[in-house]
Amino acid sequence: MEVKQNIIVTKTFNFSKQIIKLYISLKRDKVFELASQLIRSATSIGANVEEAQAAQSKRDFISKMSIAAKEARETRYWLRLLHETEITEKEVEHLLKEVEEIINILTKIVKTSSTN
Repeated sequence: MEVKQNIIVTKTFNFSKQIIKLYISLKRDKVFELASQLIRSATSIGANVEEAQAAQSKRDFISKMSIAAKEARETRYWLRLLHETEITEKEVEHLLKEVEEIINILTKIVKTSSTN
């Protein structure tokens, strides 16, 4: 029997893995504060999405997904700062695109769940 993959769960988990790799290299470059803020918000996205999968109610599900969307927006902020201040040579454009997709999916999930 084939298990159907949940796209947002997979996407946010893979995003977290990429952020962890970036975090390690940022720490090596001594970009400590931004690295800490980024890893906290970015890994929180997937953690909240994962929690939402076991929500006790529709309201709980919407709440967890809303928190994930807020954390994704915060993550976008930190990535933009890294990109636009050029304090590191690490490429983050692909992560900006990825977090934008995640924000769009989460926003759609929250809106759809709220109207049903």
